[in-house]
Amino acid sequence: MKTIVAMSRTCLLLTVLTALGVGGEILAQHVQHTGQGQVKVTQLSQRDIIEKLDGKAASETVVEVTFEPGQKDSPHHHTGPVFGYVLEGEYEHALDDEPVKKYRAGDTFYEPSGSVHRVARNPSGKTRTRLLAVILHSGDTKETTVPEKGRE
Repeated sequence: MKTIVAMSRTCLLLTVLTALGVGGEILAQHVQHTGQGQVKVTQLSQRDIIEKLDGKAASETVVEVTFEPGQKDSPHHHTGPVFGYVLEGEYEHALDDEPVKKYRAGDTFYEPSGSVHRVARNPSGKTRTRLLAVILHSGDTKETTVPEKGRE
């Protein structure tokens, strides 16, 4: 089991390093604020990839998400699958009707395309949480994060 987890982390890190470096285009730092807690989302890169999603040309977007102590984000979903890595702190989230799961620095997580994030928060009142997320989406997608109206 430890080997599988180590391989998953290695694959995620290689994906991120590829996105940021080898042949990739690093965009200027783009910061957006979402949700009631003003969670900081910094776009690190965005580029087209060879894969297709639902028969369309695909892109990947790499973001760093920072939650200050106790911060939470509003319910939302992503337009494609998300592969995440907890860089610092602890992170709690719940997708659709699943129970809340807690992740710590060094943990990886996966979010299926379109799943609703009912809970996305930093459970600590003392330390911040930083996540690295790779979002796959169709090349013509304007926004990769979509608020869930009426679920705030």
